[in-house]
Formats: sequence, structure tokens, C-alpha cells
Amino acid sequence: MPKLSPDQHGSFRLPPDFLNRRRLDPSAEYWLDERDGDLILHPRRPDARKIFIEVTTACNLKCQTCIRHSWADPSTHMKRETFENILAGIAAFPALDQVVLTSFGEPLLHPHLLEMIAALRERKLAVTLGTNGTMLTENVARELVRLGVNQVVVSIDGIEPETYAGVRGTLLSEVTDNIARLNEIRQQAGAAAPSLGIEFVAMKQNLAELEGLAELATRLGATRTVVSNLLPYTAEMNDQKLYGYGPIPPLKTIGYPVRTNAWVRWGVTELPRMHWGAEPRCRFVHDNSIVVSWDGGVSPCYALSHSYEYIAVDGVQKQVTRYTFGNVNDTPLAEIWMSEEYTRYRSEVRAFHFPSCPDCDLRETCDLRAKNEACWGPNPSCADCLWAQDIVKCA
Repeated sequence: MPKLSPDQHGSFRLPPDFLNRRRLDPSAEYWLDERDGDLILHPRRPDARKIFIEVTTACNLKCQTCIRHSWADPSTHMKRETFENILAGIAAFPALDQVVLTSFGEPLLHPHLLEMIAALRERKLAVTLGTNGTMLTENVARELVRLGVNQVVVSIDGIEPETYAGVRGTLLSEVTDNIARLNEIRQQAGAAAPSLGIEFVAMKQNLAELEGLAELATRLGATRTVVSNLLPYTAEMNDQKLYGYGPIPPLKTIGYPVRTNAWVRWGVTELPRMHWGAEPRCRFVHDNSIVVSWDGGVSPCYALSHSYEYIAVDGVQKQVTRYTFGNVNDTPLAEIWMSEEYTRYRSEVRAFHFPSCPDCDLRETCDLRAKNEACWGPNPSCADCLWAQDIVKCA
């Protein structure tokens, strides 16, 4: 092992002969860490590939499944200067090519959303828009097609109008009519994009309608459907969950035909796991993703981008505290990404260096879980994360 000396950042540059023997990038810098007696080198490089931008925390609906039942955050929009700082920071990531405009608000409420999309598309970035579909007006649809948005994902949590209204408090026909108009405008323009995705949160009250999702997807021309379990923020929501701590039969895989112009393709619904015990894998970290919230705070994932309460798989009430590594209004995005804290945290999550708290014999008396912490590994802990178990999914 060569002798290492830190540079001005506190990271390390390795001798050329060491790099050559191991075919490592000679231009890279490294953070040095120790885990279980082993020395670990964490490359310090701008290798983010995807960014989630929460342009607003406001929403025009009050859905039964929403995190708003469990937080006290303001209902507000991202400021223009914050978005400009994100744009400036994106340029430092050579492999970043995807932007997802969604989170826990309705993006189409932002008065400058179309301008934001235009700025992102000018930089040749693929844009996915997540929406509840109620604000897909004719003008918005035409602009999404004109700007070349790659994908629009609409949340539809019921096939029957009464079920949908019970979850989302609005008319299903309004949303499906908006989608049909978007499809018509896209076809008139002879455009292939945006493609349509559907996100369906499965629970007891809409489980019987899951089989009808394939027919709806075919009728609306959705090339992708994603079924997620709900994340229970309240006791009432916890009573609606389908998954559990022990083995539960999987949901039935649903395939469906989708006509796109003159072609017919086969779509398959992406289904969640139904019980605890999978090999954990954080899609946010493994996909080299960044989450930037409405105020510019940079978090590693959706789950840690806000403070809220939820109920773990075994019924423990947990308090999640927002976790950020910096703010784009104060520090360049690449500097935040390559910081020692954020780099090491991603390494810990990739290795999933966390205990399996729901399987611990002491879980009923442990007071750390209530604070979203664990007895070893970094904190906040990902030990209970339902996203990492693929029980909760996002499009």
C-alpha cells in the first residue's frame, strides 16, 4: 500500500504505479475510510447520472395516501434563483442525462414549470414529469409535446370512479380526458414523446381493481405502469397496507398490448415486493441520483428529503428527520456531491451497511428506531427503508 497524503480538499491522490497496476483512473481523487479494519478508497468524482427536482410542495388535491397528513412543511414553490443554481450545477456532471420533475407536490402548479422544462431540454436532458393529471390542459399538453418531454407519469389509484374519488378526491374522467387529449395532440404532431406512464398505489380498498389496470393502460396508451405499495403515514393508512412482515403471495404480473402509432408493443406492469426480507438495494444511490428539494437542499433520496412520521413494516412508529448534505444556494452542486460526507454515505448505502432492525430480537425495546437510527452503520439509518426493499416504488 503506497503512502498517502491528503491534498487541499482532504482527499487523496494515489501514485501512478499503484493506479496503473490496478487500472484506476489517474485523474481521480479519493476519500480514505476505514470499515471493519479495512481501508476503503472512495473516488471523488462528478458521476451523478440522474436528478430529481422538487419544484413545489404545493398540491391541488388532498389524497388519502399523501405525506401531507404527516408533515408540517410549507406549501410553496422553488424560487427561480434556486433553479438557476441547479442548472449551473448540472453542467459539472458529464454523465447526467435524466431529470425527474416530481416529488411530494404537483409540478404543474409552479407558474414557471414550462420555462424550467425548456431550459432543461435546451441542455439535451431527458425530462420525466410526474403529475396527478388534473392540470394537463390543452395548452400544457401542446407545450409538453413541443418541448420534447420524454415521459409523463400520471398517478391513478383507482379504476372505478368511486374508488379513485375516494383516494384522490377528484374525478377520474377529468384525468383520463386530459390524457386522451395529450395523446391526440402528440399524434397530430407526429411525435413519439412524451410516452405515458401510470403509477398505481395498491391498498386494500383498490386491490380488486388491480386486474383492470392493464385494460386502462391499453386504453390510455400507457407504455409503462408502476404499482407501489403505500407508505403508511397514519394508523388509518397502516390498516390499508397489503404487504407484511411474513410471506405474502405476490401480486399477479399483468401484461397488456399498447398501440403506438402503427406499432403494437407489449407492456408489463412493474410490481412491488409484498413482504419484508429482500436483499436491500437503494435505487437512488445505485442509479447515482441526486434529490434537490424546493428550497435547494440536497438529499440522497425521497425518503430523507422531508421530515415526517410513518409506520414501519412491523408497526413501529418512526420519526424521520430531513437529511441534507448542503444547499445549492450556498454551495455548487458538484461540490456537495463530491463532499466527504455525501461520498461516504453513498458507499455505506451501496454496501447497505445497516442492521436489519425488523429482524432484531431487541426491536420491541429499542428506542433508536423511533428516531430512524440504528445501533451501527451511519445515521440516519436505512435499516427500515421500504424503498430499499422494493416494497414502495416510484416511477
